[in-house]
Amino acid sequence: MAQFRSKPFGVTKNGEKVNEYIMSNPGGLAVSVLNYGCVIKNIFVPTKQGPVDVVVGHDTFADYENDFNSPSSTCCGAFVGRYANRIENAEFSIGGQKYQLEANNGPNHLHGCFSRKLYRVKAFGDTLLMETESPAGEDGFPGNLKISVRYILTEDNALRMDYRVSSDADTIINLTNHTYFNLDGGGDVLNQKLRIYASRFLEGNNETCPTGNILPVVNTPMDFRAGKIIGKEIDSGYSQTTMVGGGYDHCFVIDRGRGASQSLCAWASSDKTGISMKVYTTQPGVQLYTGNFLQDCPTPGKGGVPMQKYGGFALETQHFPCSPSHRNFPPRSCGPGRCSAPIRPCASSPENSAASCEASKGPPADQNQNGRTLLFPKAPSSGGRFFVFSELHKRLILSMFNLRKIFVNQKV
Repeated sequence: MAQFRSKPFGVTKNGEKVNEYIMSNPGGLAVSVLNYGCVIKNIFVPTKQGPVDVVVGHDTFADYENDFNSPSSTCCGAFVGRYANRIENAEFSIGGQKYQLEANNGPNHLHGCFSRKLYRVKAFGDTLLMETESPAGEDGFPGNLKISVRYILTEDNALRMDYRVSSDADTIINLTNHTYFNLDGGGDVLNQKLRIYASRFLEGNNETCPTGNILPVVNTPMDFRAGKIIGKEIDSGYSQTTMVGGGYDHCFVIDRGRGASQSLCAWASSDKTGISMKVYTTQPGVQLYTGNFLQDCPTPGKGGVPMQKYGGFALETQHFPCSPSHRNFPPRSCGPGRCSAPIRPCASSPENSAASCEASKGPPADQNQNGRTLLFPKAPSSGGRFFVFSELHKRLILSMFNLRKIFVNQKV
């Protein structure tokens, strides 16, 4: 059974109290979460040399608050939405009605305000439940939302994170967790190994918005299928990496067999610590971001050390960015008694090596008292990811975003 304890972590500029919740179990896994932004502040992985914190973040709440409210916010560790990643030109339409969103990333909308919300917390059994609301019109989106984020730490070192959202009006949504990982426990991640199980990626423009083209990774620096160190081709002059600050900030289309509800989408490891990580997901895409602009963070990282370029990598499992702008992308809209359908695998097009995706019929949406619900199906059937870290003998499973698990083992 997981053990929980909490302690004060700070006070917002509005005078609201922020707490840190520490979950631990006999397996040696310790995870701390804030009720501000549902931030994953620490994940301590047991090793023979002692616990290693594999999460990039800050030591004080003031640093998180100043970071998240700055134009160069890192969103490190945070639960993001209403729409993770970008919405091009900060606008979309539902049912013939156009909605204008806050343009917070040049002309585009990025992530939203969920990372800056305070969440009500309940702890029971092996579960930590965080809840809040998002009123209609927040960031420009329609629909009053009820949001719940659930962390479950099991006796076999599994930490699972489930999301559930309901809306009283048609809206769009795309949720993820924005944790940056550094399996060395510090420094840059350029010599850490990464494998991504994706044969295609979304081509981006110079504003990091998908063009709508789904391109093959073969013979490009985007090809992580066989695994390579992150820094091998990170700044090789390839146009797609050059335009995002000499690194990766791209959505990969996960290879998944027909009928499979989830699959392995990424694997990473550190020779320095011996920690490795596998990522499984039920989402169609995973955004790899290599911290190309972490050095612009206005507040220091842990230990008072300034954040550095390539100081962490994020693997954000999600639906495709800018989906409202591209009819060939899976939809993220929901309405009365229905929710967006899960995605069938993308099939390559022989004419242009791009790909097309089609939606399959999804499960019926749950009904709330208003008869309208935006449902992210419970893991593991759809809608999430999980990570696996390892350091031989000790095994850790950590699960996030409808389903996201991290397994950690310890080398001898």
